[in-house]
Amino acid sequence: MSLARSLLARSAALRDTLQTPAHDLLALAMRLVFGWQFFLTGRGKLAHLEGTTEFFASLHIPAPGAHAVGIGLLECVGGLLIVLGAGTRVLSALLAGTMLVALATAHHADIAENGLDGLFSAPPLPYLLATAFLVVAGPGRLALDGWLATRLRETCKLPPAAR
Repeated sequence: MSLARSLLARSAALRDTLQTPAHDLLALAMRLVFGWQFFLTGRGKLAHLEGTTEFFASLHIPAPGAHAVGIGLLECVGGLLIVLGAGTRVLSALLAGTMLVALATAHHADIAENGLDGLFSAPPLPYLLATAFLVVAGPGRLALDGWLATRLRETCKLPPAAR
């Protein structure tokens, strides 16, 4: 029985050793790719504010002008901060909410007409999945959030975070 426990403990240690760098690299890749894309789409919304406002109005989104500015700023500034890994979980949760709204408004008809095909081909879906990943898994250690957390633990003499 102790041999089985020893093997399980060793396999868990090996998994943790391999999983941490893989998580950090995957989180970095997700932050760079999707954060940059959010920045670009947000910048586009802000650069063409009148058209964005008209589009939001056509979707019957209340206060379309205010929402166009708010979503444009969230995507633009939030995307850059996610690239850096600053405020990643909070910003990703907010952006995931915008992707849910996009699916429910701009892509609703296609999803209703085509079912799963419409959902799987909807452009907001990969962004929703990426932001959900970042909310759940976090930004990784290759992020400003991770660096700040490490510095805080060192400064306050806190135990290392559990993985």
